[in-house]
Amino acid sequence: MGRRKKIVQECERLMDEPENIRNIAIAAHVDHGKTTLTDNLLAGAGMISDETAGEQLAMDTEEDEQERGITIDAANVSMTHEYEDTNHLINLIDTPGHVDFGGDVTRAMRAVDGALVVVDAVEGAMPQTETVLRQALREGVKPALFINKVDRLISELEEGPQEMQERLTAVIRDVNDLIRGMTEEMDDIDDWTVSVEDGTVGFGSALYKWGVSMPSMQRTGMDFGDIIDLEQADKRQELHNRTPLADVVLDMVCEHFPNPIDAQPMRIPRVWRGDADSELADTMRLVDEDGEVVLMVTDIGVDPHAGEIAAGRVFSGTIEKGQELYVSGTAGKNRIQSVGIYMGGEREEVDRVPAGNIAAVTGLKDAIAGSTVSSVEMTPFESIEHISEPVITKSVEAQNMDDLPKLIETLQQVSKEDPTIQIEINEDTGEHLISGQGELHLEVITQRIERNQGIPVNTGEPIVVFREAPQQESREVEGISPNRHNRFYISIEPLDQEVIDTIKMGEASMDMPELERREALMEAGLDKDAAQEVETMHGTNILIDDTKGIQHLNETMELVVEGLEEALDDGPLAAEPVEGSLIRLHDARLHEDAIHRGPAQVIPAVREAVHNALVDAKIKLLEPIQEVRIDVPNDHMGAASGEIQGRRGRVDDMYQEGDLMVVEGVAPVDEMIGFSSDIRSATEGRASWNTENAGFQVMADNLQPETITEIRERKGMKTELPEAINYF
Repeated sequence: MGRRKKIVQECERLMDEPENIRNIAIAAHVDHGKTTLTDNLLAGAGMISDETAGEQLAMDTEEDEQERGITIDAANVSMTHEYEDTNHLINLIDTPGHVDFGGDVTRAMRAVDGALVVVDAVEGAMPQTETVLRQALREGVKPALFINKVDRLISELEEGPQEMQERLTAVIRDVNDLIRGMTEEMDDIDDWTVSVEDGTVGFGSALYKWGVSMPSMQRTGMDFGDIIDLEQADKRQELHNRTPLADVVLDMVCEHFPNPIDAQPMRIPRVWRGDADSELADTMRLVDEDGEVVLMVTDIGVDPHAGEIAAGRVFSGTIEKGQELYVSGTAGKNRIQSVGIYMGGEREEVDRVPAGNIAAVTGLKDAIAGSTVSSVEMTPFESIEHISEPVITKSVEAQNMDDLPKLIETLQQVSKEDPTIQIEINEDTGEHLISGQGELHLEVITQRIERNQGIPVNTGEPIVVFREAPQQESREVEGISPNRHNRFYISIEPLDQEVIDTIKMGEASMDMPELERREALMEAGLDKDAAQEVETMHGTNILIDDTKGIQHLNETMELVVEGLEEALDDGPLAAEPVEGSLIRLHDARLHEDAIHRGPAQVIPAVREAVHNALVDAKIKLLEPIQEVRIDVPNDHMGAASGEIQGRRGRVDDMYQEGDLMVVEGVAPVDEMIGFSSDIRSATEGRASWNTENAGFQVMADNLQPETITEIRERKGMKTELPEAINYF
């Protein structure tokens, strides 16, 4: 225990020296070895014993993570490392690589300044490698590369030094092409490509705990020839002793990743839209521990003893127990109960945590992952944009009615911890819908409810989430209030995909200053007049006020927006959310007397007008699609491409990579349910595959009526469609 206490004291001392702090994330494609690497680093820093590193998976704390052998929750850990005679505090977040948990990766990137991207030497850069790199670069986080599993090139592929060098160079080239492509439009980033000469690339084997980089080879005199000899002679322990992985990687982290003082001036403008000339902006840029407190919550977890723990990056000020802080988007203040930092994977309570660190606090009852917590009211940080949206839903019911209140509470907690999950609680039917990123995502969540809360639940079959979208411009449609005294004239047209993407990425929103929003929309292709008259945005839909001088419209507008939102949340086809529509309010006739234009009149009138205009704009169902990549031996290639084509999918590309064939294509999520067991049996278990959500596309006309009827039936709506919807 003495040793641990010493480490804690050392970390407490280093907390106050931001120039010696490094906040980093480890990110990679699923199964490329992030968690094993993290174990190595912890062992190297003396946090866990050397022998068990790599097997113990100290970071995968949940039982289900150990069983499935994958990381599900991002885990925080801190360690110290001596580099050039100075001790450094390294706060590291090990992120999941599986596509279903991409939300955790995006949130982790907000808390760090550097990302160590891990790539498997045999597989090379994969789709998820590209996604995590994009998430890092969009947040202004600097990348470095570690190529893992190099031992397999020697032992399995039996490559000599020349072939090995060519293969590794190819991996570096691919990663640099990705970095270049993603940063060419970013003015604030010079050249963030990685190179062996600069020491921003490391190689090694996390499993066998050895690693090298250009600087380490110069230090130890080891080169690839020596490594191949030791590896072939099975002298792996000697290899680890002579060039331990942890030293190589932690040196790289200290040398090449920015400290908070260098990073924050660049990162703040990327993630915060507040007044750049304010005092608050200064204290955040300067990492001033005496400034106002600003904490960005990136993760919420539950500790059986301490309750809810919010972890996040302190950008300014010093967090202390007993402070009363604002939480963005909620009223009143929350009182901090305790403050801690991570030691290894465990939380150690401390008295205070200053700017530049990653802190863990309890007592923020109103915070969710993504909240801004501060000592003064301030513009919150930009909401963390999740690159993917929920595409699959399951119903969850408690087996015993007595468990119902507890189940509702648990579901609300789940959506607080993971904003990429959406929960819909239906008090009337007792059926609760939970939507997430994929089958695995939902399976894990429902298993946890049963295991951690001890609530037996029944889950329904997975249901796919659809969207509805207008396909052409509608006529001007009239909506009349029940008392016939109020009329609204509305037309609808589809928005360009570029405008929709701009809204989805959070580059245009109602939280922004009007001028900035207008410019972002015009840049995406919305015409000037429309961009000037934006009244509100709901999801990816925009309401334009084209009216001129109508009496009483100002005070009625709130109700108009309410009617509009109701109409858009439940589209006219199957009550699925509407996306990508530009709604123009052309004219309105309002009753003189406020009593006769209340909610009961205005909301139904607007709702009716919007739905009729959508039908006139030939609204259609959109279904979510996934990109699929299958790596498979030659003789099973036909079976693999057949699996995509048999699911209403299309194969876009097939090519040879190493000794495998790669099949790339897209298929509807609806048809991908059960894909994993089918592809295993079709290829005798020899295929590895990866799917990535790729947004929504219009469903084929011949499938529309049948699908709409099915959804309406499931939701207990009238199954006969109105006359007007027979255009399929």
